[in-house]
Amino acid sequence: MNVLLTGANGFIGRYLLAALVGAGHRVVPAVRRPRETDRLLGRPGSIAVDFNADTRPEDWLPRLAGIDAVINCAGILQGRPGQSVAAIHAAGPKALFAACSAAGVRRVIQISAISAEPAAGTAYAATKRQADDYLATTDLDWIVLRPSLVYAEGAFGGTALFRALAMLPFLVPVIGRGDQAFQPIHVDDLAAAILRLLDRPAIRRVVIDPVGADTVTLRQMLVDLRSWLGTPPAAIVEIPLPLVRFVARLGDLLGGPVNGTALRQLEFGNAGPPGPFAETLGITPRRWADALLARPAQPQDRWHARLYFLRPLLRAALAVMWLASGVVGLLQPTASVTAILAGLGIAGGAGLVVLWATCLLDIAVGAALVLRWRPALVGAVQIVLVLLYTIGLTLAQPALWADPFGPLLKNLTILAAIAILAAFERER
Repeated sequence: MNVLLTGANGFIGRYLLAALVGAGHRVVPAVRRPRETDRLLGRPGSIAVDFNADTRPEDWLPRLAGIDAVINCAGILQGRPGQSVAAIHAAGPKALFAACSAAGVRRVIQISAISAEPAAGTAYAATKRQADDYLATTDLDWIVLRPSLVYAEGAFGGTALFRALAMLPFLVPVIGRGDQAFQPIHVDDLAAAILRLLDRPAIRRVVIDPVGADTVTLRQMLVDLRSWLGTPPAAIVEIPLPLVRFVARLGDLLGGPVNGTALRQLEFGNAGPPGPFAETLGITPRRWADALLARPAQPQDRWHARLYFLRPLLRAALAVMWLASGVVGLLQPTASVTAILAGLGIAGGAGLVVLWATCLLDIAVGAALVLRWRPALVGAVQIVLVLLYTIGLTLAQPALWADPFGPLLKNLTILAAIAILAAFERER
């Protein structure tokens, strides 16, 4: 079967892509970065789409030629610059579904979420539900899948955060009492359900909630993950909800997995009865504890969990360094800085221009780090700037290498820190 898969570069999408290809389907990944999936598949064939802009049926019609089924797996938890929740979850999918009707593509599978309910009170839930409801009004052979928390060998978003919380030294923090309920489903069970739906056209025009076999609280999940990661037990510390909400508001401003949307969706709940899913598709989802036991944690799992909170700390430290460097440079007596520039043959008005330009550039780099703007490019710019500053100071004042405070020697450590952060920042 020829399947158009949107969101194939995402957490669930990558596993689903592998399952579809392994089952013999010809998959056309519809993604923002087609080269990534082309490299993964070892062949060209991915197409570039952008749900932020592709909000008309005519945007999708040419992409549906020869397609037998569409699986929409695209989604984001919260909007950010250049990423609209309303477009990605509602306007774009609606246009895709309308194009399917016009092109005669009957089978459409929409990956939603079990918490996509108006009562959740988030843009994430509301926009997901808008697409679900619109699809249900069409004459297509549609299926809406609303899974609970999806987990896998890899981790991203909420699952990565849970592993990091479980790995903290000395304590395990939980939100409130930690009694928020999940029915975690392994991604392989979700993929198996989708493969079965493609083979069973009689199952159509139905909403199914793929959930795991057991209900697990957040507290128990973190305890289990800590054991799985091979870390000794630690005290459970209940974080008051007002404090968590304050941290979530900071996350809304600065970005990160702890934000208002994530908290409200967590509080709303992510559980449902397992019977209908298992009975409709004849799939017995694995139990949470059994899945952990079947796939022991590896060193890279522990590395990722330990580094999860260190990455933003490193980013913040570098941002403060660049911002402070720029501001302090602007506040320095002009003569003290121009004396150094004079050693490079830069004097007079040219020296002032260089001083202001470099200080403003430092501040811009710091701001880019705070905003997480194009991390790879900003990483390269930082390395170039540190190398240029180091070379310039070496030529102007070579004695700085022997200074007991090591102002130039420290640049070697800074270069390593920049390179490490740049390597960490690319998540997909």
